[in-house]
Amino acid sequence: MTEPSEPAADVGVGPWPGGPGNWPPDPRLDPDLLADGDRRNVLDRYRYWSVEAIVADLDTRRHPLHVAIENFGHDMNIGSVVRTANAFNVAEVHVVGRRRWNRRGAMVTDRYVHLRHHDDVADLLAWAETASLPVYGVDNVPGSVPIEGFELPREMVMVFGQESGGLSAAARAGCAEILHISQYGSTRSINAGAAAAVAMHAWMVRHARPA
Repeated sequence: MTEPSEPAADVGVGPWPGGPGNWPPDPRLDPDLLADGDRRNVLDRYRYWSVEAIVADLDTRRHPLHVAIENFGHDMNIGSVVRTANAFNVAEVHVVGRRRWNRRGAMVTDRYVHLRHHDDVADLLAWAETASLPVYGVDNVPGSVPIEGFELPREMVMVFGQESGGLSAAARAGCAEILHISQYGSTRSINAGAAAAVAMHAWMVRHARPA
């Protein structure tokens, strides 16, 4: 006989004990969260903080890595990429192509990252040139080099293509180098969201301080 599973613990914290008269005099705290509780998927140190206060704190220590993803086919992986970009606290996420994208996979983490839209790859490349940032693609195409052990620049743009077709020809042509993630099984490629997570982590291993 299977034992009944224990109910899942509530995420986050409830209302601040004691009511409004006992709220801390901290301008970073959100009165609505203090009154109703904070059930968001945020670090404990950010409990009751307003979104604006969290973003301001993250801005003090963002990494100089920019992440771009092409959005010509309304790829559902963009949300996953944004969520990972938030976890690694990158400088900005650039969406290239369609302005609208499926935000479900981001799990509202898009509130805490800086998003920039580009109509096309040419606009992204022009922005990167103005910002003096080299652009590196991630795709397992002929001529690409393994990301493992590659000397990733500290300040850079890492661009990802669509789930089905990978990087567009325009994006490949504009990259200083195209990197691939080494694979050892039978599948030709891994999910675009997973690839972005692996590639961003490779940058973090090289350049980020311990969390």
